[in-house]
Amino acid sequence: MESAAPVIARPSLPKKPSPSFRLRNGSLNVLRLRRVFDLFDRNGDGEITLDEMAAALDALGLGADRPGLQAAVGAYIPAGAAGLRFDDFQSLHRALGDALFGPIPETVPEEDVEGDMEEAFRVFDEDGDGFISAAELQAVLRKLGLSEARNLATVQEMICSVDSNCDGRVDFREFKNMMMQGVTVWGA
Repeated sequence: MESAAPVIARPSLPKKPSPSFRLRNGSLNVLRLRRVFDLFDRNGDGEITLDEMAAALDALGLGADRPGLQAAVGAYIPAGAAGLRFDDFQSLHRALGDALFGPIPETVPEEDVEGDMEEAFRVFDEDGDGFISAAELQAVLRKLGLSEARNLATVQEMICSVDSNCDGRVDFREFKNMMMQGVTVWGA
């Protein structure tokens, strides 16, 4: 008999959390979570260990507190497992999101989905010119500590894989199409 997932109390945070923590559209959220999971699972074994999670959080500049991480995440790691599997990671994320923002509504207005997409696009469009260049993508990949950031040719190949008008950059429409259809995660 499976035990119920632990209840997470509303975390005390130094500032208001970003609404981008959880997209309002469930299917987009699962896609994004899968990408995050794959990025955190550095060795590709299908589990995120506490060490992998701490390393990823440290790379993002969030300074992982190991005892705090163990307390928050440990309850979601099944007995006998080395780390979180995707379903466990999803349960943890949902519990944190519910504690911070309340449950996701059943139906999401189209304008909310569009707003989520625009917010995600702005993360990559560092100079705000309406396009994601290879240099901007490389900078974000570097912040995430991904090895693909070391090779500009690889980053340019990633841009080309979604650049439907072949201008060497990704505009919002191309980004939105990529998010809706999914892309290959390089190096995974």
